[in-house]
Amino acid sequence: MIHAPCDVLSACKASPSCVQFNFCSIRLSLSFTLLKIDTLPMARSSGMAVICCFLLLFGAVRCKTVKRDVKALNEIKASLGWRVVYAWVGDDPCGDGDLPPWSGVTCSQQGDYRVVTELEVYAVSIVGPFPTAVTNLLDLTRLDLHNNKLTGPIPSQIGRLKHLRILNLRWNKLQDVLPSEIGELKKLTHLYLSFNSFKGEIPVELSNLPELRYLYLHENRFSGKIPPELGNLKNLRHLDVSNNHLTGTLRDLIGNGNCFPSLRNLYLNNNQLGGGLPDQLANLSNLEILYLSYNKMTGAVPPKLVQIPRLTYLYLDHNAFIGRIPEGLYKHPFLKELYIEGNNFKPGAKAKGMHKVLDVIDTEFLF
Repeated sequence: MIHAPCDVLSACKASPSCVQFNFCSIRLSLSFTLLKIDTLPMARSSGMAVICCFLLLFGAVRCKTVKRDVKALNEIKASLGWRVVYAWVGDDPCGDGDLPPWSGVTCSQQGDYRVVTELEVYAVSIVGPFPTAVTNLLDLTRLDLHNNKLTGPIPSQIGRLKHLRILNLRWNKLQDVLPSEIGELKKLTHLYLSFNSFKGEIPVELSNLPELRYLYLHENRFSGKIPPELGNLKNLRHLDVSNNHLTGTLRDLIGNGNCFPSLRNLYLNNNQLGGGLPDQLANLSNLEILYLSYNKMTGAVPPKLVQIPRLTYLYLDHNAFIGRIPEGLYKHPFLKELYIEGNNFKPGAKAKGMHKVLDVIDTEFLF
């Protein structure tokens, strides 16, 4: 990377023997049309022009990180404790001279400055409240603080991070209700909030995230109904709200079935859902995993479930279902596992495959 200081810029531009460049940019544009080595002897070049070209070619000076981000990261550094302090050395989080960027900090160029675009500080046993100063890193695209011991609520200022695509806060001790301002993160594609102690209702504002693909809310204390508006998320592929205290019915969630057009995996197990299996489930044409174990669901299994073309895993165990299993399910070309124990099915109903905790492999959400 090649950089030059601002006070050299004017001198460099004034001399045709120097190089045209985008000042303080990672990318250097060498314009040999301005160099004119064959027409201008070096004797005519000023001393300042020689210095300018030397600095350009040997990268003597780096651009600085925007002060707002430096201030925010120093506040975060002060609040996170010794586990990150030892790895955050130097005055500039994006690197200064021979010092590399701070561990877990990724920066990129923006005009004449560098800005922080990713912050990943995970699995280092950070203790204390969520660092509100994070919300001053306005150019963040990824925030990963998972597997720590953060407490308290997510601050409402989280809505300021308009460029955020990935928010990973799972495996902490965060609590309270989710702020509705999360619905302002219009570019968010991955939201990981599982294994915390969030309570209250799932915010309907999550349905305002048009790019959302993966939503993980399991292992919390959410209550009330799942917002049916989530069905309007056209890109949502994975929805996991298992192991909460959610109520309502599947019919409440999917209505007439004209919803969740991209959904592949639906985890609703270990809640307090009632009601039956609506025929409209057959309209979820991309569904592969339907996990309904350990709820309070009733009624018969509708034959229309056979019409879900890619259904691969169907878990109905430990509810209050009755009647018979549609024969077509046993002949379904994709169905690998059907688990039905702990219900009131008529004799002859049998499981299919070997029940296990599913490990869903999808390279799009592993990181």
